[in-house]
This record gives sequence, C-alpha cells and structure tokens, in this order.
Amino acid sequence: MIDFRAAVEAGDLDAVAATLADDVVFRSPVAFKPYVGKAITAAILRGVLRVFEDFRYVRELSGEGGRDHALVFQARIGDVTVEGCDFLHLNASGLIDEFTVMVRPLSAAQALAAAMAAEFAQIQREAITG
Repeated sequence: MIDFRAAVEAGDLDAVAATLADDVVFRSPVAFKPYVGKAITAAILRGVLRVFEDFRYVRELSGEGGRDHALVFQARIGDVTVEGCDFLHLNASGLIDEFTVMVRPLSAAQALAAAMAAEFAQIQREAITG
C-alpha cells in the first residue's frame, strides 16, 4: 500500500494511476452511483488533487492479510477544513479494485461537491483521453 500513498504524497499522478486495477470501483462521498474503471477513477483522483489544498495523510491502518487499508487524510478547500478517509481494497495482484472515500464535516462534503462539479467537464475529458 505504500506505493499509492507515496505516489499521492509525491504528486505523481501516473504512479497513482498505476496502482489502480482496470476494473476498480470508486465510491465518492458526493455521488450516489459508483464509478467503474481505471480511466474515470484516475481522472477523478487528478481532479481531487487539483481541488484539495494542503492535502496530507495523517494515519494509515491496514487490515489482516494486507489487502484492506484505510488512509486518514486532512486537507482544505478554500477556507473549509476537510477530514476524510480513503478505504482501499487490493486485488490478488496488489492493485486497488475498490476505492471508497468518506469526508466530514458536512460543510466539507458540500465544498467538495461544489468544487468537483466545477471540475467534472475536465475530469470527463481526461477519462476519455487518458
């Protein structure tokens, strides 16, 4: 799991994408339906990293067997402080096949929803063009 966290912390978006399984399922804290596939998930993560300021992981928890991980993070969107967690599941090849994000407080989820809505046209273009 160090690879994903290290890639995010280094801002290496190609390395982040390389940690995703082709059939990854991404569950957003601000969208009802999950997104399926590496291209859209990588594009969403690029958008999130454009939106978040001062992003940092503050804790990492791993489940027995090494296939489940929780990465607790803090960030800002403008003057709104965001606390959240990335819940990751790895497939047998060690790639992320389930990615669920939760954020708090409600004001942070609302700020994230608004910021990501503003990014979504670019996210869709990036998902198509890679």
